[in-house]
Amino acid sequence: MGGGAGHRTRPRRRPRPVALRAAWFAAALFWTAFAVLEGVNHGWLAGGMALLFAVAPDLTMLAAIGDPTPTVRGQLPPRAVPYYNLAHRAAVPLGLAVLYTFTAPKEWAPLFAALCGWLAHISYDRAFGYGLRTKEGFQRD
Repeated sequence: MGGGAGHRTRPRRRPRPVALRAAWFAAALFWTAFAVLEGVNHGWLAGGMALLFAVAPDLTMLAAIGDPTPTVRGQLPPRAVPYYNLAHRAAVPLGLAVLYTFTAPKEWAPLFAALCGWLAHISYDRAFGYGLRTKEGFQRD
């Protein structure tokens, strides 16, 4: 894995500050607790939706199946990047949660539980040093 012609190498990443990662971890614990609470209070459907949406953002990597583009370790195939980045932007589930607050029937808790699970996933990713990808599929700084 050298820097010669024809070789792809991973760009160097700067580590995220410890305080920022700790804040993301605190958010992850908050959203996890909220998702569990929704499951306990509203039944198996809410708990199942929270669990499904806690895993779903990484299923976007399946968009890369069959992509012939060669990649290096840690690189996501470029075809999957737009889907991955959309599913890993905290603004998406946060915006949907705000929309839910004003428009959705309050008695349908599984939707809110799903959003909590999604936000927990994103928060854990950020806490453990994973973030959005460049168009080439590498982790952004």
